[in-house]
Amino acid sequence: MTRFLLAGLLILSATAAFAHSKPDTTAPADGAVLAQAPARIVLSFAKRIRLTRVRMRHGDGPAVALDLTRHKGFATRFAIALPGRGRGLYRIEWRGLAADGHTMRGGFGFRVK
Repeated sequence: MTRFLLAGLLILSATAAFAHSKPDTTAPADGAVLAQAPARIVLSFAKRIRLTRVRMRHGDGPAVALDLTRHKGFATRFAIALPGRGRGLYRIEWRGLAADGHTMRGGFGFRVK
């Protein structure tokens, strides 16, 4: 009985994971090395999502919230202005809501030489 219950829970959690939207692509790509800081970042998803927070960390500095005022609803592509800070490591972290109401989160990073 316990095995069946455990198997059922695993199937349900796998199904929920497939229903959620992970980014298909980011620009810049995760791990990219750039000559200069981009003017914007782009997050593209296979399914519609509503972003609720996107933060940027540059080097060891504090995280800075990026402006999402142009992105209030559900979409599959988000182009967000990036306040360039020059050389160094950039880390972008995002949060959002999938169409099924589940919280989604992720991140990516790139370096500017």
